Amino acid sequence: MDFIFMLTRDDQTIEDCVELYDTIRALPLRHVGFKDVGVPVDVLRKLHGKLKADGRVTYMEVVSTSEESCLRSAQIGLDLGVDCLLGGTQVDLILPLLKGSRTGYYPFPGIPVGHPTKLGGSPQRIASDTRSALTKGCAGVDLLAYRATEADPLDLIRAARSVTDKPVIVAGSINSPKRIRDIAAAGASLFTIGTAALDGSFYPRNGLLTNQLKHILEACAATA
Repeated sequence: MDFIFMLTRDDQTIEDCVELYDTIRALPLRHVGFKDVGVPVDVLRKLHGKLKADGRVTYMEVVSTSEESCLRSAQIGLDLGVDCLLGGTQVDLILPLLKGSRTGYYPFPGIPVGHPTKLGGSPQRIASDTRSALTKGCAGVDLLAYRATEADPLDLIRAARSVTDKPVIVAGSINSPKRIRDIAAAGASLFTIGTAALDGSFYPRNGLLTNQLKHILEACAATA
């Protein structure tokens, strides 16, 4: 099990993301990401350049909801050259946009609504959407399991895993070692974590971000 450290809080990239990243560059983080909202594109470009210079796998998660805004965000991710574009549901429109690039697409299965995003949909709907996305050529899915409004989060992870061996990324609300163990057992490949690390709630006895991330790394290693 591994995780994507998101330089985000409340579904937005934090304003001092570049400066904050500089404080954790020495940590052995393989995956780092950000959202498509919260800071200007020039800031994202500077951040992404540092991430790639450090050999990280980069992620941008789309939290825009309209078709037009999702396509605009996907174009930003493509222009930046992110390794992985997460979120959105416009598979038939975004995949052609990314064709020929090295950016893999991981859409939301189910019915994402609002901002911060909630997820509607049964396990059957999640399985169906996941199967459809992978059949069309997506690299995996980005599952808002713990934002679910209609089903148990772990049932949704199991449903997605039941129809593919490609990455199932669990996005949002992973805030404890127990939750990491639970999603690993259910079949998650990766998870995103931002607010719980930035606010110090993952391991409340430590306040520094570097220590929060070290504890998250340890919790992931314990699932092996």
